[in-house]
Amino acid sequence: MKSSWDSKTARKFVDEYADQQVSEDIALRVYTSRLLGKDPQLVIHGGGNTSVKTIVDDFIGDSTEVLCVKGSGWDLDTIEPAGLPAVRLKPLLRMREREHLSDEEMVSFQRQNLLDPTSPNPSVETLLHAYLPHKFVDHTHACAVLSLTNQANGIAYCEDLYGDDVSVAPFVMPGFELSKVVADIWDARPDVLGIVLYKHGIFTFGESAEESYERMIDLVDRAEQQIAKYKPKVFTARGLPNNIASSSAVAPIIRGACAGRTEKHRLITEFRDSEQIQQWVNGKDIADYAVRGVITPDHIIRTKNRPLICPLPIADRLDAFSSEVDEAVAKYVDEYDEYFKANNESSNPPKTKLDSYPRVVLVPGVGMFALGKSKKAASIAADLVEVSIGCIAGTERISRYEALPDSDLFDMEYWSLEQAKLGKSKPKLLAGQVAVITGGVGTIGRATGQLFAEQGADVVLLDLDGSAAERVALDIGAGVLGLACDVNNAEQIQQAFDQICRTFGGLDILVSNAGGAPESWQGAAADLDETVLRESFELNFFSHQRMAQHAVRVMRAQGTGGVLLFNASKQAVNPGENFCAYGLPKAATLFLSRQYALENGRYGIRSNAVNADRIRSGLLTDEMVSARSSARGVTEGQYLAGNLLGLEIEAADVAQAFLQQVVMMKTTANVTTVDGGNIAAALR
Repeated sequence: MKSSWDSKTARKFVDEYADQQVSEDIALRVYTSRLLGKDPQLVIHGGGNTSVKTIVDDFIGDSTEVLCVKGSGWDLDTIEPAGLPAVRLKPLLRMREREHLSDEEMVSFQRQNLLDPTSPNPSVETLLHAYLPHKFVDHTHACAVLSLTNQANGIAYCEDLYGDDVSVAPFVMPGFELSKVVADIWDARPDVLGIVLYKHGIFTFGESAEESYERMIDLVDRAEQQIAKYKPKVFTARGLPNNIASSSAVAPIIRGACAGRTEKHRLITEFRDSEQIQQWVNGKDIADYAVRGVITPDHIIRTKNRPLICPLPIADRLDAFSSEVDEAVAKYVDEYDEYFKANNESSNPPKTKLDSYPRVVLVPGVGMFALGKSKKAASIAADLVEVSIGCIAGTERISRYEALPDSDLFDMEYWSLEQAKLGKSKPKLLAGQVAVITGGVGTIGRATGQLFAEQGADVVLLDLDGSAAERVALDIGAGVLGLACDVNNAEQIQQAFDQICRTFGGLDILVSNAGGAPESWQGAAADLDETVLRESFELNFFSHQRMAQHAVRVMRAQGTGGVLLFNASKQAVNPGENFCAYGLPKAATLFLSRQYALENGRYGIRSNAVNADRIRSGLLTDEMVSARSSARGVTEGQYLAGNLLGLEIEAADVAQAFLQQVVMMKTTANVTTVDGGNIAAALR
């Protein structure tokens, strides 16, 4: 491991933050925190913490000794001064006199001593940072150090390697108890460069930001060099047949099984199949080395302690694979419940069990699926697994990988302060659901994507113009994917669904919205060229059938239900003169939605349609509005609001109707009219 310290960059941080009235101490603390945070071999996804002891003015202008320490919710790689809340130092130091301090008391005490009461909660290891006397303190979960400690004789191994430069602490739960243990270790040997925490991480310290950072790099580099002395670990591969199923075919089965085949526990997946992961999942002894436990207790809230290992998925027997996966998940759930029961018996106070389903699934011949309540959560779990694989491989070069016992990991998994990292806010209405919207760049598609994303769904916008779909997805925000897809092209549809399954694990909502009616299609039925009618049926009927077919296949594989939503148009029930090329396929699409409702209710798949009228869009352009309003001798506003309510209907109103059809869990074969009131188009 090489140092990334650069004096010119450090000075730049100091100068730039000086303009914001930030001291040099805090500016340098931000700089080296980011250096640590950007290296996944040191810190990943909110792990680690840093601090600096300095002097700042309180609200009334008195100079106050404080500890500025990483706050909850901040990542080291992007930390700002606001992510280092200032806590009065003297009260923290006095707390060492206490014999006992509960977690709740510790959090309350630390908040009471914040200089700014609006600051985030200081790190759970704040007291540990305070008790080490150095100005700067760094803490990471360095992979190389974990590779050394995660073996049966890990403490002795580290003591032999580092000698007098490092003290090694036994595993103790983070918080008040660990802070006192580390403080006592420091008092016994105040000349060490760092302290290794057994199967947890490493602390370094110094009188300058550079000194503390360089000590971290030096000690981790020594661990890496020690590991490099041993022959790389290659896990013996198992033989694989040639007819392994694709990841896109496997993903919905995995996603549905890990939801317990219910719509109430849907998770999003993140798929990885790097060379490292392939070697891992295809190893002959995967059932041994992959289930020994997490490399550091901090990971358990994201990944659980053990992954689910699936049987081989054979392409022409996926029904059998699905049944085998269901059995494997059921066994995993039973074992987790037993683990909880055994460890909760001695827990005081008793804990409330989390869900029992896996967060990591290893599929030989395919790769690794991580699962989370959002795409971000799934991606974090996947990143942690990739880091863990490298760490375990490092340990296996030297000795046999060995994690902490279940009892210690249970305490960490159900530790209230660790659970707080996951957040306790009420999930959004569509959280955990994947929505696919065709015609995603159009007015209605965009509005629906925006609304569904706001309600927590992971959204895929499909459009003929892929670049535009990507731009709209970017405008809407995180969790939205824009893909090129011609809904008249069977191959492109298949490719789109394959990518959706690889990216999210499947889908739960299809909004089949794409359609069109160019002016060249207008004309009386008796005069209409058959070619025009066939073109319209391709776009306005058969494209809906193609999309629904693919969606239903995925939904059935998941076994968690779902909903098909069709944009049918008022033309389906109230045809317009000289507009039959558009109205006829729309009428067929309306009845297509009911056919899917009839045939798929047994699978928990609902099918509904929306009839909308006079929405400014790619179909009803400004030019068309102008022409039609002129022809009727009314203003554009009067034309658009020509309904019983006298209101113009907007794309957002259609999106709201689609949302209602998603959340009405006991409604199928429904047609919702969004037109402000048009008796001629009312269903009878």
